[in-house]
Amino acid sequence: MTLKACKKEEKMDREFQKKFKFEGSIKVLTQMMVDPAATEKRGGAKNLPLRPGEILDVIQFTSQEQILCRNSQRRYGYVPRAVMLPL
Repeated sequence: MTLKACKKEEKMDREFQKKFKFEGSIKVLTQMMVDPAATEKRGGAKNLPLRPGEILDVIQFTSQEQILCRNSQRRYGYVPRAVMLPL
């Protein structure tokens, strides 16, 4: 990984921590897959855009309805638990 890419990832992680008021280090708890039968959803202010069959890193189980996740492009956001499947 180049120095430029590393600095970009660090900046994205800092922005994530500020936006979601997340304290501490960012650790991946597990990986889950978006239900292949789910319809594609656009992201919102704090919601992550979803693609059916996509594998997401779970950062935090926030509530019974939502999970805080990161996608392969290192974008963060909330995802409804109803569309997530364990690997």
